[in-house]
Amino acid sequence: MINAKDLTKRYAGRTAVESLSFRVEPGQIVGFLGPNGAGKSTTMRMLSGYLPPTSGSASVNGFCVFSQSLEVRRSIGYMPEMAPLYTDMRAKEYLRFRAELKGLAGAAMRRRVDEVMEQCSVQSVRRRLIGNLSKGFRQRVALADALLASPPLLILDEPTNGLDPVQIRQVRELLRSLRGRQTILLSTHILQEVEALCDRVLMIHQGRLLADDTPAALTRNLRSAQLWVELQADEAKAREALAALPGVRRIEDPPSSEGRDPDWVRLMLRLEAGQDPRSSVSEVAMREGWALRELHLQPASLEDVFVELASMDRAV
Repeated sequence: MINAKDLTKRYAGRTAVESLSFRVEPGQIVGFLGPNGAGKSTTMRMLSGYLPPTSGSASVNGFCVFSQSLEVRRSIGYMPEMAPLYTDMRAKEYLRFRAELKGLAGAAMRRRVDEVMEQCSVQSVRRRLIGNLSKGFRQRVALADALLASPPLLILDEPTNGLDPVQIRQVRELLRSLRGRQTILLSTHILQEVEALCDRVLMIHQGRLLADDTPAALTRNLRSAQLWVELQADEAKAREALAALPGVRRIEDPPSSEGRDPDWVRLMLRLEAGQDPRSSVSEVAMREGWALRELHLQPASLEDVFVELASMDRAV
């Protein structure tokens, strides 16, 4: 569905996107992650035909983004981060206007407008001026606009920005219902949303691709987990014995020791990627005669993965 090769965008004295290459297969939901200024929005604008690249190539739905721009735009439902809505139009009036621009007409157009308003929960504000709507409702009108023509590809830049938790859940369920029927490239800062929704994750930093894999593989292979251990033991001896175990990178103190039982030692073991030494910790505790009342493996999150990858990238 998307094939980008060596996409590069340079402004005067600054490179926003540098030699970015990736593929998105039909039917996938792909999370596009990175900090502010990483180049996500610039990449989405290039893929949508709104911004020409400095170099590189890209195709969408088999059409070249740069030489077949109209065909590409017909294949895309694009929702930018700050969607440019006509604030002097009513929500339903605006969606009908946008549907006509996208080639819908007559009863089919009216039916489709009603469907997307229902999907995006904007029926209650259909007669209100967009300029009088909250940011959350404006976001949902913009999402309804992106869905209107049932495009094979949705490019969504922060679609849940400004929504409350209930609305975020509704949008998440809507996007999940589209899996397999439409391809979605989703940029968001809500990493739990990506873990729950996306088949693959693209992570970029300073315009360069850092990782391209499934959320599970990234958290399993690219970032160490944490193992929380609480023992009734001499702290110095416990540290020495646990630090010597295979797969333990280092031992850290918990963030807070307030209210801790002085007879118990609580430690956090930072593990090497893919390691799980829980059985070894239990064997050490049994051999030394230490009581063990906590042994909790906390898998890495996508946030952990990204922080570590970004730190490695800055160090290069």
